Amino acid sequence: MYWQELYQQKLTAADQAVRQIKSGDRVVVAHATGEPTVLIDEMVKNASQYENVEMIHMVAMGAAEYCKPEFSKNFHHNSLFVGNSTRQAVAEGRAEFTPVFFSEIPQWLRTELWPDVALIHVSPPDEHGYCSFGISVDYTKPAAECAKTVIAQVNPQMPRTLGDSFISVEDIDYIVEADAPLIELAPPKLTEVEMAIGRNCASLVRDGDTLQLGIGAIPDAVLMCLKDKKDLGIHSEMFSDGVVDLVEAGVITNRRKNVNPGKSVAAFLMGTRRLYDYVDNNPAVAMYPVDYVNDPRVICRNDNLVSINSCVQVDLMGQVVSSSVGLKQISGVGGQVDFVRGANMSRGGRTIMAMPSTAAHGKFSKIIPFLDKGAAVTTSRNDVDYVVTEYGIAQLRWKTLRDRAKALIGIAHPDFRPRLLQEFETRFR
Repeated sequence: MYWQELYQQKLTAADQAVRQIKSGDRVVVAHATGEPTVLIDEMVKNASQYENVEMIHMVAMGAAEYCKPEFSKNFHHNSLFVGNSTRQAVAEGRAEFTPVFFSEIPQWLRTELWPDVALIHVSPPDEHGYCSFGISVDYTKPAAECAKTVIAQVNPQMPRTLGDSFISVEDIDYIVEADAPLIELAPPKLTEVEMAIGRNCASLVRDGDTLQLGIGAIPDAVLMCLKDKKDLGIHSEMFSDGVVDLVEAGVITNRRKNVNPGKSVAAFLMGTRRLYDYVDNNPAVAMYPVDYVNDPRVICRNDNLVSINSCVQVDLMGQVVSSSVGLKQISGVGGQVDFVRGANMSRGGRTIMAMPSTAAHGKFSKIIPFLDKGAAVTTSRNDVDYVVTEYGIAQLRWKTLRDRAKALIGIAHPDFRPRLLQEFETRFR
């Protein structure tokens, strides 16, 4: 049977497709801006037919209405990375948070979780009957490979990305056609503080380095400050519009990468339509599942891998908190530790933790004597290399506790240095 016949047989209305979800099912949702919004909206409309459906999702970029109090008996969200639309539900106990390294989610899906349903979002099939996972390959493709039922939103607005990014029509159970805009993430407005941090980070990047960058103002500021570099590469769990600027400027060429030379490698993408159009059918971009992209054993095979991540707090020993404020969960570990360890093992690699020196409009220092009560350490003091603020760069790797504390105080906000120096004198007298 030709794939076109199979496609027509599996074509289903959205309301009929989501009725395949049963009470008590475990449902894995495609990640971030790759959310199948039409399927999720239809599922929420059908909420009265469900009881205790477990919604497993990493960064939810949509409304996440299944987290609303009125649906607490219908859905129970298991968050792998708390975001804006899920944070309140987690804080109020209507949703759970599971700590997990991004690179290990596929293994968890295959060996422990065994999802009942995968809700995925893909491009229309090519001439051979293969749809692309587009901007969300990461754990979405592994979920589709092990779920009992796969429901796909097929969207002509989803770019066809290359790499290990495909699923056959044969492996989809229900197909819902929906021509709908993808979720977009507009570039943030950058302040002078963020630009100063970007310049400091950029000073640690050399020609020919391969970069991992997170999402947000600081990574965008770093990218803006790299325009004088040459032959940079990308091996990153994700990237956004700023990478396109550097490709067009001839800065990112991927020529000097040891692994996947000539290609920008990522597991998912978050940005605007400009980014999505750039990656569409682009042989210079390769998308892979996260257990490849974020595997430290793969990461370290690229020489001069520079990992740049943001954080919430750093104490005077160099312990890094990135996912919580005290006991309040605000995000997750994501790929930070995956890339820190991979970069530390890379020949010539460097890891950078970048943050403004203060929070809450200058009320609190982010460099602190002791972590907040209940705060979870994301990156251990043994793994940290560079810490960067707008006031400078502190290199901590292989330094004594005394020298670490001294270096960190030197890049703290001047208003908080006297208190930090007082602690230093008490601790190291």
